[in-house]
Amino acid sequence: MKKTIRKSPAVKAGIQYAIVPSDLGAHLFAVALTVAAPDAAGQLLSLPSWIPGSYLIREFARNIVRIRAECRGQPVALRKLDKHSWQAAPCDGALNVYYEVYAWDLSVRAAHLDQSHGFFNGSSVFLRVHGQDDVPHVVDIQRADDAACGTWRVATALPELQARRYGFGTYIAADYDELIDHPVEMGTFELASFKAHGVQHDMVFTGRVPNLDIERIGRDLKKICEAQIAFFEPRSLRAPVERYVFMTMVVGEGYGGLEHRASTALVCARGDLPVKSRRAAAGDANGKAVGKGYLQFLGLCSHEYFHTWNVKRIKPAAFAPYDLQTEGYTSLLWLFEGFTSYYDDLMLVRAGLIDEAQYLKLLEKTVNGVLRGSGRHKQSLADSSFDAWVKYYRPDENAPNAVVSYYAKGSLVALGLDLTLRAKSAGKKSLDDVMRALWRRFGRDFYARDGKPGAGRGVTDGEVEALFAELAGVSLRSYFDKHVRGTLDVPLARLYAPFGVELDDGAKTAKASLDVRTAREGNDCKLANVYEGGAAHRAGLSGGDVLMAIDGLRVTMAPNANLDVLLGRYAVGDTLEVHVFRRDELKRFEVRLAADGTPAWTLRAAKTVKGMRRPSAS
Repeated sequence: MKKTIRKSPAVKAGIQYAIVPSDLGAHLFAVALTVAAPDAAGQLLSLPSWIPGSYLIREFARNIVRIRAECRGQPVALRKLDKHSWQAAPCDGALNVYYEVYAWDLSVRAAHLDQSHGFFNGSSVFLRVHGQDDVPHVVDIQRADDAACGTWRVATALPELQARRYGFGTYIAADYDELIDHPVEMGTFELASFKAHGVQHDMVFTGRVPNLDIERIGRDLKKICEAQIAFFEPRSLRAPVERYVFMTMVVGEGYGGLEHRASTALVCARGDLPVKSRRAAAGDANGKAVGKGYLQFLGLCSHEYFHTWNVKRIKPAAFAPYDLQTEGYTSLLWLFEGFTSYYDDLMLVRAGLIDEAQYLKLLEKTVNGVLRGSGRHKQSLADSSFDAWVKYYRPDENAPNAVVSYYAKGSLVALGLDLTLRAKSAGKKSLDDVMRALWRRFGRDFYARDGKPGAGRGVTDGEVEALFAELAGVSLRSYFDKHVRGTLDVPLARLYAPFGVELDDGAKTAKASLDVRTAREGNDCKLANVYEGGAAHRAGLSGGDVLMAIDGLRVTMAPNANLDVLLGRYAVGDTLEVHVFRRDELKRFEVRLAADGTPAWTLRAAKTVKGMRRPSAS
């Protein structure tokens, strides 16, 4: 294992790493760690159990397949203390630790390696040296000795030490926290750059995307980034980073993102990205039309970029600092994820990429999605945030009936607070003022900047609520009790009324429904969720059941899905014979169909009220 890593250049740093793709076919990174001055009593080492922004214990240490240590060329004993920690025996001199990490998680959270590319988050590959978190950490990223890697480059927002930008070589971080907050992509990728208020922003796309319209993406992201920089710093237009990198892994089907302090790791579907040749075919030579898939991608980028301020620098007190060995409990994820979800689409409007009508359609989808599940009546946003570790990030077939999303409902709570502040101040104050106040007081100076030490303090629940009261001029405790600590729906119809936006549930349809959500499992139709109180629930059907036949006719899935066709022959109140497989047992149920319970609220702008601009136009 040691022979796969070249000796790193001589650098003055207490902690040094070298990492190289050692076996592409086996998906192994080889890592060498040098601790110049280890703890005299024996150095404690550990790998994080989770990664900030993804609130689930992932136990990254399980991917270490081999590990050993030596000092002055002699073996040093490593004693395993628990699932993610090792204690090295005392040694007289520098401690060298060599280990291999299995990397086969094609997501934004861990590490992935094959012949096409390599990707890693530091939290999944770099052992923490306890007691030396705050010293400089240097990492030498080395090219694999494999012909497949001949044209590979390196993409990361880590500052270069002895490397050309986008080249292999040494990079440096001020401390361990900074080291693991800069993911690394290596491979043959498409690269383009733009400047947003003078700051360089790079776009990296890994994966095959023939004829990718990267110029258009750059133009659109520039508008989003400049809108967000101006949002938080309207006078100085100063970004909180010196350079920012969007790293996108393009796959056949996929969606997701994870924020970092100066970059984001994204996964998107190939079909969601714009292609040059489609402009003329669509009569869109200037690339202005925004399709559904591309709109989703831009919304994802907007969401993760907004996190550069909201959660990476404005943090809950429980994350300042992070304890990555165990769960970090906070009841404020509704603010950090929910408010970010509110602003991600809003920034598309303010950037001029979509109009108000398109924005209201996106908001309709969120409203109806939240109202679909009865879990919102059982779990508050504060509890959803606190229990993210065991509920939201570990959903099961009963999740819609038991859990509320602090992303989706959190965005509606943000909208409600925005409308409330605007109404109470006659349009003089809004949620924008709250976000900027949070930035000034807790975020702007969180990290060291301009030679000054960072404050590094997070915000508490009480401080958040007090700030709203300060800006509103009155206590908003009742709102928080009902919609954050309580389980009441946000009264958007009432709150929107003074602003000329109408919210109604439209005409109720008499469409007959089982009131379930289905998923494909092989060629079978699986009941992914059975909604509480619906026809299937009352008949005894359960999530996980495989739907086989309705009144003796087989149920099929794509490409010839026929469930809706079969149900379309019946009316509300009709009784059906339904056969399902539960595990390996065939069961029969009689189901009395009810009206489709899917919410169908609509939003439309009726008029603009003088003196009170709508949030989407502000």
